Amino acid sequence: MSATPPSADGDKTATAPAAGDPAAQPAGAPPAARWVRVCAMLLAFALMVAFAAVLARLTLESSAASEPVTHTNLKPGDSIRDYVTQPAFVDTLRQLGGNILLGVPFGLLLPVLVPRARGLLRVGLFTAVVMTSVEVVQGTFITGRAFDVDDVILNTTGALLGYLFLGRRLGRAVHPPRRRWWQRLLGRPRPAG
Repeated sequence: MSATPPSADGDKTATAPAAGDPAAQPAGAPPAARWVRVCAMLLAFALMVAFAAVLARLTLESSAASEPVTHTNLKPGDSIRDYVTQPAFVDTLRQLGGNILLGVPFGLLLPVLVPRARGLLRVGLFTAVVMTSVEVVQGTFITGRAFDVDDVILNTTGALLGYLFLGRRLGRAVHPPRRRWWQRLLGRPRPAG
């Protein structure tokens, strides 16, 4: 009869890990969850590349026909107010809804693609930086396009909505819970995932 090592509380009934338990696998064999995580990240990367191509096509193509009506907007809310007060509801929906939908992929894909980017503040900040960069390029180099701070606000809102409705859960499903800064400071273990 082999002796089992006592557990932390002095109980001698500790058992060996089960055959399917990741702790029982050899050090060189990664668990299936790791491969699922890698596949999910690769899929998120492919979708992000496809989204970047669509984003570039929608925002960085010149439009000489709209050049007379474009104007730079640096005051938050001005363009949104103009969209809402215009008589054609379809145009309002296209402008507001389109800008919100353009930000949603950031909220869905970023938590899966970059585990450190999870969190409402981080997703919003990343989206705002990327979309501000797009708007600067539009306003500086693209004919018929202009910088509009309201587009950045609407895109960031879309990213936050995407994160809250689905991105947060996707990120948690693919990546294990992380220790927060206060948990690391207090020496608490990583949360169970």
